[in-house]
Amino acid sequence: MSENSRPHVRTRRDHRTETAEDYVEAVLQVINERGVCRVVDLAKRFAVSHVTVTKTVSRLKTGGYLARELYGPIELTRKGRRMAEASMERHRIVYEFLVALGITSSTAEVDAEGMEHHVSEETLAKFKEFVAARGGK
Repeated sequence: MSENSRPHVRTRRDHRTETAEDYVEAVLQVINERGVCRVVDLAKRFAVSHVTVTKTVSRLKTGGYLARELYGPIELTRKGRRMAEASMERHRIVYEFLVALGITSSTAEVDAEGMEHHVSEETLAKFKEFVAARGGK
């Protein structure tokens, strides 16, 4: 593999996990807000059809991230909860970094949603250091 292709390989890998991260994060948020997560909750949140959610949940169930009985609520497995919590933490750090730079809260929220999936551990650590040095978390 050439030196020039490495960033693209990582970006393609990141894209493959982006939907899984978004879904498990949303499931955790809905469970925390409502106590239970259903297909309709995710369909509304992502503005997609029930069929799209059902297919994605099925893939994530096969991957070991979600559990769901037919017509039942969507639950996180341990693996899914770990992914959701890690994704939420990356989102929080990126968001706080952007706000510390002077980006408006609403713009930082939208930008962090995309960036959280692609930021390296090295960069994330520097974002976290920067925020902490400015009196953040």
